[in-house]
Amino acid sequence: MIPEQSGPRSETGGETREAFLSVRDLKVHFPTDDGLVKSVDGLSFDLERGKTLGIVGESGSGKSVTSLALMGLHRTGNARSRPTIGGEVWLDGEELLRADADEVRRLRGRKMAMVFQDPLSAMHPYYTVGHQIIEAYRTHHDVDKKTAKKRAVEMLDRVGIPEPGQRVDAYPHEFSGGMRQRAMIAMALVNNPELLIADEPTTALDVTVQAQILDLIRDLQKEFGSAVIMITHDLGVVAEMADDILVMYGGRCVERGSAEKVFYEPKHPYTWGLLGSMPRIDRDQTERLIPVKGSPPSLINIPSGCAFNPRCPYADVPKDNLTRTVRPELVTPDGDRHWSACHMSQEERTRIWTEEIAPKL
Repeated sequence: MIPEQSGPRSETGGETREAFLSVRDLKVHFPTDDGLVKSVDGLSFDLERGKTLGIVGESGSGKSVTSLALMGLHRTGNARSRPTIGGEVWLDGEELLRADADEVRRLRGRKMAMVFQDPLSAMHPYYTVGHQIIEAYRTHHDVDKKTAKKRAVEMLDRVGIPEPGQRVDAYPHEFSGGMRQRAMIAMALVNNPELLIADEPTTALDVTVQAQILDLIRDLQKEFGSAVIMITHDLGVVAEMADDILVMYGGRCVERGSAEKVFYEPKHPYTWGLLGSMPRIDRDQTERLIPVKGSPPSLINIPSGCAFNPRCPYADVPKDNLTRTVRPELVTPDGDRHWSACHMSQEERTRIWTEEIAPKL
């Protein structure tokens, strides 16, 4: 079981070493007139330098709230709407949740950066793209505007913006969707951050531009050696990009492991549902895609027991009504670094996956 509170250490193949990013029992709860919204409710994971973690799940599962918490962006706003945040977030040995706001602001942009989901709303419409990249650079470097603009042109060129010397003076609305996304990546990477969080970086882009954006992030990761968190609902994206995958449901992690393990030996019924709803181009599709029936749970009234139980076709397999009464812990058998939270026995899940689910995918 993943410990709720521990230092920033990671285990790989029996070797223990420092994790660059270590999240322990992260909780983000929003007070509302209808009740407490438990957007993230006890999330733990590690990420090493140069590696990519894919966080997947349906809308409302807590993915984006997690990313904003890591960046310290929930501290703004009035006290009434500000969430309660608990747990620990260690970045390169420094704990962020209890750090001073000025210290987090100093790290944001230079040590960690984020590519937001909608670049049109994330970039200020009043200022040119170049102005915003220059501001991000000068915040962390004592240079004049001329030097900063040269750096901005260099970054726009590096992310594939044509004629960067002219485009640096253009406004966000003058860029296409793909170019705005590239400009957001340029702004995020202008200070060579060691952690890059990409929140749905390919949403609303056509497939050709999606591939270009993913190739760009991969190439820049190799160049800078950054750790990357890729937040998406598209399993095709994480299949191509991620070293490890974390599956979220109802504000919690229900499965986590290497991309190979999660795709070829998934342990949780929710992950089976996500894989069944993903189109495949590497084989003939003779049957319709299998959707996950039902809707995601309300984060105000999360079902008792396993949050997935109202939608799970195997909720009655465990005896004594465990699925509906006891919340399953995130565990890994035999220390194989493949965690899952399900009351079914490992043998039963292996049988169902092998005999019932995998042949249909």
